[in-house]
Amino acid sequence: MDRQKFEQVASAAAQERGCSVVETLFNDDDNIFELTLDKEGGASLEDCETVHRSILSAFDRDVEDYSLTVGSAGISAEEADALLQSIKE
Repeated sequence: MDRQKFEQVASAAAQERGCSVVETLFNDDDNIFELTLDKEGGASLEDCETVHRSILSAFDRDVEDYSLTVGSAGISAEEADALLQSIKE
């Protein structure tokens, strides 16, 4: 995957939500990408979902074969999982 294009797409999508990308982690061996967003008052689940969907639409997972996680600096992965689970119920 083209990292520069990935970072451009992520940054543009984050800016549209009033967020910034504060951390980007790449595991090239397994094609695992993790983004952390932040904004005044904290990035919301909707902010993370919007950025996630923007990246998914820009890069075909069947062609690129990657895993993507988008989270907020204000919430841990465990808290995000619990929140998502409560929404599904």
